[in-house]
Amino acid sequence: MELLKNYIKGKWVEVPSAETSNVLNPATGEVLAKVPAGKTAAAEVEKAVAAAHEAYLNWKDVPVLKRIQPLFKLKQLLEQHSSEIAELITMESGKTLAEANGEMQRAIENVEVAAGAPMLMQSEYLENIATGIDEYMVRQALGVTACIAPFNFPAMISFWFLPYAIACGNSMVIKPSEKVPLTMMKIFELIDQLDLPPGLISLVHGGKETVDAILDHPKVRSISFVGSTPVAKYIYSRGTANGKRVQAQGGAKNPVVVLPDADIEMSSQIITDSV
Repeated sequence: MELLKNYIKGKWVEVPSAETSNVLNPATGEVLAKVPAGKTAAAEVEKAVAAAHEAYLNWKDVPVLKRIQPLFKLKQLLEQHSSEIAELITMESGKTLAEANGEMQRAIENVEVAAGAPMLMQSEYLENIATGIDEYMVRQALGVTACIAPFNFPAMISFWFLPYAIACGNSMVIKPSEKVPLTMMKIFELIDQLDLPPGLISLVHGGKETVDAILDHPKVRSISFVGSTPVAKYIYSRGTANGKRVQAQGGAKNPVVVLPDADIEMSSQIITDSV
């Protein structure tokens, strides 16, 4: 059974881990792959963050018009492989193929928006806010950023953050959910085809140990997370205690009320599509 590799400094790296967890097909119970876990997580995160920091030092000075160029190719590659990636999403997450295709469309749309960074990053200038004083705002890259992604959207959530981080001059380390890592593995095969500095985007697998290593690393400047509310609170409290910017989006569980006179067939379809 395949033990998944990390992607660090532009290369696929084997992880010397005695501890693993299984990636399951929820429809059949089939074991699809094994994810490295346990005490090796901190060492792997250290390698990824070191590579990301090194890449950031040069990337932040690249003009934004050049930083967005790889996003155009990424969009093209995602469109070309969208159906294949959607099938992976369905296989490891259990969502319908229609939902998986919709997720891929949203991921691609985020790349499109991020490609507009030259306009989105325009600054502000205020003249004569006081006698002889003008005020202007300068946008600067943060440094190494991290994305901790959930299981229910193996592709889309990472693209809420990844293309924007790159366009704005940052580097990023992504930790996919250990339950659904195959989708992001495929996406990183496409990222590997981009003309990006080695280490600018890295992928590290694992569970809580990997998350803690990211939260505690002094060179990680900001963290983006989507998942359950208890985990969001944990990530926010530990990350901010370490002086990091943290956006932790938790919960988003919405109730559904079906009234007695509702069309059951239509209601069932709508509820299924909204999961």
